[in-house]
Amino acid sequence: MPFQMDPEVAAAFGALMGGHAKPEPAPIGEVNSRRALFEGILSITIGSMPAAEGVTHTDFSTPAPDGHSILLRWHHKKDTPLSDSPAVLYLHGGGMFAGSINLYDRIIAHYVSLTSVPFLAVEYRLAPEHPYPTPIEDCYAGLRYLHSNAASLGVDTTRIAVMGDSAGGGLAAALTHVVREKNGPPLAKQILVYPMLDDRNTVPDPHIVPFATWDYLDNATGWQALLGDKCGTEGVAVTAAPARMTDATGLPELYLDVGELDIFRDEDVEYVRKCGLAGVSAELHLHPGVPHAWEGIAPKAGSAVRAMQDRVRAIMSIKSVGRKVGV
Repeated sequence: MPFQMDPEVAAAFGALMGGHAKPEPAPIGEVNSRRALFEGILSITIGSMPAAEGVTHTDFSTPAPDGHSILLRWHHKKDTPLSDSPAVLYLHGGGMFAGSINLYDRIIAHYVSLTSVPFLAVEYRLAPEHPYPTPIEDCYAGLRYLHSNAASLGVDTTRIAVMGDSAGGGLAAALTHVVREKNGPPLAKQILVYPMLDDRNTVPDPHIVPFATWDYLDNATGWQALLGDKCGTEGVAVTAAPARMTDATGLPELYLDVGELDIFRDEDVEYVRKCGLAGVSAELHLHPGVPHAWEGIAPKAGSAVRAMQDRVRAIMSIKSVGRKVGV
């Protein structure tokens, strides 16, 4: 039976489009129009979420290796003193060239509200203005800040996870490799939401093309913005494109979810397989009949509700890292 979009998601997508046909894709390499389009969609989908009750945020900054001041936003429950708490470092999506922590405020606050786990979001710099390695260096600086300031923030450094969606999921995966290479601050878990992992994903799957909300031209544009002429060559590092991984030994345990109609499906499933081959505990959810970022388009759909429940459970699991039963 051929692929079909989940009816609840299809209806929500139709409502978002307002009866208009899907716009013709911009040429590969056209960043500005895509940035405006995707940030506009994020503004609508995330902005339509109700504000999370009882969550506040505080802004900090930390220097990047080149001296740039990186904005960090600490989301936490109001009037809830933190002591020996888990925490999540969050890296937003946007195809490597779009997005911001301002756009992601409501979704991050939603996770914090549901889990009581505080999040530190990193305003990493975007390509193509800031190509690799700048974005991942900014993310690593954010992780180092969280570890260095753990005592004042009430965080247990053995229970810090990294989480991200789409491009942010790719950066989250890449960060685990940076930590391994540098013997850096440890991560207890990686929580990857339909992560963007493989710069070589350029051959369209005809079964997915009709449903793709993030298509192959978008993908080529994002990777070229990040990697330039190195995109697709043998010289791409695993800290740029984590699908280049040959050995997952030593990586933190993994949670990953992705839609069946997402162009990242195969690279994500393969990443989970490689982790399993190295003995890294990995949890995979492949949601049938849904494209990239479907839960933002149709948050009330059954598949979106289930995905959110799974992510919340994955976040909550870091509370018990290194703990005895009942403690």
